[in-house]
Amino acid sequence: MLASFLFFLAIFAAIGVSSYLKSRGTKQDYYLASRDVSPFLVGLSAVATNNSGYMFIGVIGYTYATGLASIWLMVGWILGDFLGSLWVHKSLCRATHQTGESSYAGVISAWSGRRFVYWQRLAGLLSLMFLLAYASAQLVAGSKALHVLLDLPIWSGAVIGGVIVAAYCLAGGIRASIWTDAAQSVVMIVAMGSLLVVATDSVGGIGAAIQSMSEVEGFLNWYPDNMLLPGLAGGVLFAVGWLFAGLSVIGQPHVMVRFMALESEHRMIHARVWYYLWFTAFYAMATGVGMLARIMLGDSGSFDAELALPMMALDVLPPVMVGLILAGVFAATMSTADSLVLSCSAAMTHDLMPQRTEKTWVLKLTTVAITSGAVVWALLNQQSVFSLVVMSWSSLASAFAPVLIVLALGGRPSQRVYILMSLVGLAAALTWRWLGWHSHIYEGMPGIIAGLVVYGLARVAVRVPEPSRVGA
Repeated sequence: MLASFLFFLAIFAAIGVSSYLKSRGTKQDYYLASRDVSPFLVGLSAVATNNSGYMFIGVIGYTYATGLASIWLMVGWILGDFLGSLWVHKSLCRATHQTGESSYAGVISAWSGRRFVYWQRLAGLLSLMFLLAYASAQLVAGSKALHVLLDLPIWSGAVIGGVIVAAYCLAGGIRASIWTDAAQSVVMIVAMGSLLVVATDSVGGIGAAIQSMSEVEGFLNWYPDNMLLPGLAGGVLFAVGWLFAGLSVIGQPHVMVRFMALESEHRMIHARVWYYLWFTAFYAMATGVGMLARIMLGDSGSFDAELALPMMALDVLPPVMVGLILAGVFAATMSTADSLVLSCSAAMTHDLMPQRTEKTWVLKLTTVAITSGAVVWALLNQQSVFSLVVMSWSSLASAFAPVLIVLALGGRPSQRVYILMSLVGLAAALTWRWLGWHSHIYEGMPGIIAGLVVYGLARVAVRVPEPSRVGA
């Protein structure tokens, strides 16, 4: 088990380090791979970055606890992601080539030909804060898997992951991340598929699995419990909420930077095909594994539900395959963590620093510092992976997605409206979560809607004429 795990880690590290051979030593190359990445690599890299430890640890744990109703999360997420790609991806890629900016916030701030410096600083600060929280969640996910499968101290996974991520980020920047992501996405889907097939066979096949699931009270209910509305209406409302979670992908700098690095906007459809084929297959298998875990492991009262996948792998797979699963989990966490770290680094050096730097050693030093911060946060973290990821995801989406949607649809808001859209959207999402309503409806939904409403009100205010002064 340990040997196969180390074998795959060595392959990933070698791929990442080898990207140094193609490095051009510029800021554009470090953060955007000189904008010459093929559709195949863009698609698989985006899948690996999006389907992170959240999928291996968070979604499987959530499905284990929720049952069949969790399928609404998958349907809503993928549909929302697809709708967002139709509106935004091609426009963002075009704007990246036109503006010549090196960061997600930089491209959005310069979209209209003028650079909105104050909004870019705000966006850089929000990116740094929430992406760092997100990166720590990925390292926590890796730590949990290593703790169960190799009986290592819970802190060790975060440290090991941090060292590996820093190593190949320093070697080739985003190019190293994209290359290793493509390899990791293959390992991830093979690992998940292998576990699904073996686990199904171990319980007697599909029919026997369904029979066993039906004996768990409420596990095969189509609609989630504790919804604001009963039955189908509650399921639809739940799915619509998670549709906004899928739409929220356009607000994630670490995912969207892959599409920004595509060699041409005209090849976006090819990248999209690779992305959605891989994404749909992986999400469906993760949901299936989560449901099988419930009938194989029993009630979760005695253990952390987010440890369901590694515990299940130990039960049904030989050591070599357990090593593959562990490599898949670790690959998922690293593929996202490295992207998050690089996006944080771009936010720091390109969006927050008053004087932009082109010196590669400064970019790399910043990357090391941010990786260290993510490791420390992971060691101190007390939240579940699922909770921390959703909070970070929804906050970034609420701050950035409304602005990007308006720009992609041809709107040209002023800098003041940019700032108001981001702040009001973020405040709505955080307030929704603070009130506890996120357990019923994903908080990014009111956040994104609130940001769009701000733009609508601003448009109305511009069109309303000043009151007549006749007789004054």
